[in-house]
Amino acid sequence: MTSVLDTADLRRRVQRVLDDELATQAGVLAELGPDVEDLLHAVGDLLRGGKRLRAAFLYWGARAAGLPDSDPLVRLASAMELFQAAALIHDDVMDDSDTRRGRPAAHRALATRHVDRGWSGDDARFGLAGAVLAGNLCLTWTDELYATCGLPAPDLARGRPVFDRMRTQLMAGQFLDVVESVRPWDGLPDDERVARAGRVIRYKSAKYTVEHPLLIGATVGGLDPAGLEALSRYGLDVGQAFQLRDDLLGVFGDPDETGKPAGDDLREGKRTVLLARALAGVGSGERERVEHLVGRSDLGHADVDELRGIITGSGAVGLLEDEIARLADSARAALAAAPALEPEARRVLLELVATATARTA
Repeated sequence: MTSVLDTADLRRRVQRVLDDELATQAGVLAELGPDVEDLLHAVGDLLRGGKRLRAAFLYWGARAAGLPDSDPLVRLASAMELFQAAALIHDDVMDDSDTRRGRPAAHRALATRHVDRGWSGDDARFGLAGAVLAGNLCLTWTDELYATCGLPAPDLARGRPVFDRMRTQLMAGQFLDVVESVRPWDGLPDDERVARAGRVIRYKSAKYTVEHPLLIGATVGGLDPAGLEALSRYGLDVGQAFQLRDDLLGVFGDPDETGKPAGDDLREGKRTVLLARALAGVGSGERERVEHLVGRSDLGHADVDELRGIITGSGAVGLLEDEIARLADSARAALAAAPALEPEARRVLLELVATATARTA
């Protein structure tokens, strides 16, 4: 069955843009010699996977505004995938993750190359340094692809403030996640834990996954203020539902689908809405057990299964499923209320609600 993400042959076209862009940047870096090829490999490995959701939301946001399909529009949409690559590489460094999309995370892959070559010094530190720089390259290339996509300069200038806001807010949203991971939750009221985790969702994921790419495309396309407001509501609802689903997959997902070990979010100690809801729904004994286990890197399968049982028994899973359904309905209502959207784009955006909130990775 063909995915809605392949409408307009978008995913194949985005991949071709990304491959061409990497080839161009390889030429730029060639004069530095072969030592920098590891950075290109780290980015290239990551760019060969993913749903291309962010590219899709930018593309269909522009189409919703009446912009016709074109190769320059696909190039603009592809910039979102470079931006996500930067976020993922840096996120894996901060979370000390081993894998991404079923492959070693960039910093792990670079550390392995250090060991394989018998180089001196700390292989882990080498991997971290390389991954930070690879992520920074992706940020630079995001800006280049935006500026050189080929759409008219006045249209790109109109979308630039949203593009800049997205980049700034995501970096700060990442920091919110870091802060929340170290600031104690002990003794906090249950609703404050939920509110803190929700703030991270909003600024680390929801806005840059859906709302901002959608608004960049729609603003470049010249959509009117009423349409932009409706798409903003739609985008934030879908983005928050997407991250809530991702939180569930991070605990209960199949590693073959998620590309990460089972229960990886529990080992990393992620302060998610799921965890906050679970703590609110259990007694003191189970709460102490959760607080003792979550965040331990040596969690075994039995520990993960125990935590899954506690989380399920707390009612948190059902609460998140209800919230995902509510947000999806709210997004559909916002889309239905949006005036004068191009019909095919409206249809695709409606289908993307289900795609972004699906129970599979």
